[in-house]
Amino acid sequence: MNRYQSIKPEQKYTVRQFDREFPAEDACLEYVKERRFPGGIALCVNCRKERKHYRVSGRTSYACHACGNHIYPLAGTIFHKSTTSLRTWFYVIRLMASTRVGVSAKHIQRETGVTYKTAWRMMKQIRKLMGENITLNGPVEMDEAYFGAPDANKHRHLLRQDSKATVFGIVERRGRVVARVLPDASKDSILPVVGEVLPPKTMIYSDQSATIEQVRWMGQSHKLSTVNHSERYVDGYAHTNTIDGFWSLVKRGIKGVYYQVGIGYLQSYLNEYAFRYNRRKVMRPMFSLLAERTTMQVCPSAREERLLARPE
Repeated sequence: MNRYQSIKPEQKYTVRQFDREFPAEDACLEYVKERRFPGGIALCVNCRKERKHYRVSGRTSYACHACGNHIYPLAGTIFHKSTTSLRTWFYVIRLMASTRVGVSAKHIQRETGVTYKTAWRMMKQIRKLMGENITLNGPVEMDEAYFGAPDANKHRHLLRQDSKATVFGIVERRGRVVARVLPDASKDSILPVVGEVLPPKTMIYSDQSATIEQVRWMGQSHKLSTVNHSERYVDGYAHTNTIDGFWSLVKRGIKGVYYQVGIGYLQSYLNEYAFRYNRRKVMRPMFSLLAERTTMQVCPSAREERLLARPE
């Protein structure tokens, strides 16, 4: 690795590139429109045909060339009914995609000039784009982790394990990761995640956790190899260094950037870190990979409701 330049040219996305690609609001709206309705071709709910739609001046809509019915590319997305500048949204997406350990809402407030409350909500909406359901392959490592305040800072009545959030993680060797917040570390919580994420006959490496030992008898023919951490951290091919590295990345990021995260929001933060981790080797800018997901429907829109209610 070149110690003077560790970022591959294909993964770079600078401020100059952003300003050149998205110089104004219209460019951002056109990007979303092209991702959602390529070429402006969309099903008109009035004509009931695929029609060409043209931009309506002064509005974030496009009109059918035949009947004039409007479509709104931002409807149902994270930008739905937002009064914040669309270019500000894209700039925040770039900031969240260009960091490895996260960016705080206070930093977004200073960079964009929006209020802290607006910055926090924008980041919460963008994290919705980072959630995904994937299936892992090949040799994997699995381990549980606990997130919460150190016991040294707690009152005596809070010194118990269930005062922390339980997180279970599965990671491919040199690959992707899945992290889930669970009610506890029991087999009833962990084994359904294993069955959902892993195909049968997967090679699993873990520590000597009694709960994870149960994967041997879950009927999926998984192979399990463990390492005793009280004696050594690597035993042949058996180790959990990969998943421990991911936990370290997440915990240092939360402690250094966010300081604390409520249990109700922890899953969305894990999704954020997992999204970037899973694409660290993709030879494309992280901003482009995240911006492409801005057309995801995160809330119902009037157009979709009309299409669903339309008789066949």
